[in-house]
Amino acid sequence: MQKLVIASNNPGKLREFQRMLAPLGIEVLTQSQLGIAEAEEPHCTFVENALAKARHVSSASGLPALADDSGICVAALHGAPGVLSARFAGEPKSDARNNEKLLQAMHGIADRRAHYYCVLVLVQQADDPQPLIAEGEWHGEIAHEERGDGGFGYDPLFWLPALGKMSAELSHDEKAQLSHRAQALKVLLQRLQPA
Repeated sequence: MQKLVIASNNPGKLREFQRMLAPLGIEVLTQSQLGIAEAEEPHCTFVENALAKARHVSSASGLPALADDSGICVAALHGAPGVLSARFAGEPKSDARNNEKLLQAMHGIADRRAHYYCVLVLVQQADDPQPLIAEGEWHGEIAHEERGDGGFGYDPLFWLPALGKMSAELSHDEKAQLSHRAQALKVLLQRLQPA
C-alpha cells in the first residue's frame, strides 16, 4: 500500500495520522484534497460510523481508506457524549461549545472518570469483505476547568492523574505514544505486517 486516504477533515486528527504513518513511507492523502465530501455518521456505534466513512472515501477515491471514529465517554453520563462527541453542543461543530456543555453537565458530579475511545477501520477497497479494525482507549478524568493549549477537542478538560497533566499540556510526541488514536494505530500497524 503506497497511498492511503484519510476519511476525515479534522485538522488535529490529520496531523496525528500523518506523523504516525510517515515512517512507513505511505503517502497520506486527505478526503478534502481529493474533493470528497464527508460521509454521513448515522450510527449509534463508533465501529459502524468508522466503517461507513472508510467505505465512502474508498468508493469515491478508488484508493485504500482509513477512517476513525472516536470520542470521549464519561462514566457519570452513561458514556455520553460518545459517538456525538464532535457535535455534543450541536451544529456547527465547536470544541469550545462542546467543552462548555460538558463542564455544565458535570457540574456538582464527584465521579469524574472518563475515557477517550477510538476505532480505526482500514479498507483496501470500498467493498472490502475483511476490513482491518483496531481500537484503543485512554483513561483519565474530566477536570473542573480547562487548561493547556495543545491538542484539540476535549483535551483541555481531559486530566491524566498519572502524569499530573491535561491532555492539552502534552507534547505531540507524548500524545503520539499515549492517546487512544495512537494505541489503535499501533494495533492496526501490527495487523498490517506480513505474517
